[in-house]
Amino acid sequence: MVFFDLGSSIDTGKKKEIEESYDVVIIGGGPAGMTAGVYSARGGLKTLIIEKASEGGQVVLTEEVENYPGFLKITGNDLSQRFSKQARHFGCDIISAEVRNVDVCCDNKFVILDDEKKIKTNVIIIATGASHKKLGVPGETRLNGRGVSYCAICDGAFFRDRHVAVIGGGNSAIEEALYLSQMVSKVTVVHRRDKLRADKIIQDRAFANPKIEFVWDSVISEIEGGNRVSSLSVENLKTGIKSKLDVDGVFIYIGLKPQTDLFKNMIQLTHEGFIIVDKDTLETSIPGIFAAGDVIEKEIRQIVNAAADGAIASSMAIKKYF
Repeated sequence: MVFFDLGSSIDTGKKKEIEESYDVVIIGGGPAGMTAGVYSARGGLKTLIIEKASEGGQVVLTEEVENYPGFLKITGNDLSQRFSKQARHFGCDIISAEVRNVDVCCDNKFVILDDEKKIKTNVIIIATGASHKKLGVPGETRLNGRGVSYCAICDGAFFRDRHVAVIGGGNSAIEEALYLSQMVSKVTVVHRRDKLRADKIIQDRAFANPKIEFVWDSVISEIEGGNRVSSLSVENLKTGIKSKLDVDGVFIYIGLKPQTDLFKNMIQLTHEGFIIVDKDTLETSIPGIFAAGDVIEKEIRQIVNAAADGAIASSMAIKKYF
């Protein structure tokens, strides 16, 4: 049995155990989780989605989405509301709670617990997502979605023929710099070391690209701008000299953190913490537990393929367990 200990979401005034039963419980209410809910509920299963923050996940924070099929342009908040409205339309229950603990017992039943509530289920779909590691500098949070981005594929087109910065020196940072160079006028890569960590073939392409330049041994100490990013405060770690870099946008690639702390000692993870799944079914190393979206090991992390993952996970769960 799998036990999930959730922070209390029901205020009864006294301790009381309430037990409910669902066919499928989905942890995470972003595009993957909501889509999994739609497919599960349309399949006739009693379905619960648990989201600890805002319904729709990190998409809510996206100012504009223009690469999701069917919409030339839509705000992340509007798209998120459409996801949750559709899930509820087909009968999904959605609650706000935080899963705190997971335990696996021998009878293959999954139960979710908080101080006052138990929820028993046959199948769990983990769709907790991943968060981009932040620089943690002034201006980063305030200008997120207003020139600060963590996804060139998502937002690169907004900066056509403009000057942008890329922060980082690994494969993701340099690959995104190369991608951005196809549409922007100039890319400045700011890296805290004096050499890149990216694979040599990727480095060679970047060094040969006339649109890409490098600022070495440096970090960003502040992201500046009024309503949008206008410049970066750059500090050289060797000399201590500070300078200003005028840019229209900044793309930050210093790593992803999957939201898998709860599952470290339960299911198989990569060394970075992403969930390893069967590529066809998206089932994890434990039968009856599936995973979908940014939390799993994969190359591309976009809204559209997170939604696809949710559809696959639910469909395979229905096929195998119901």
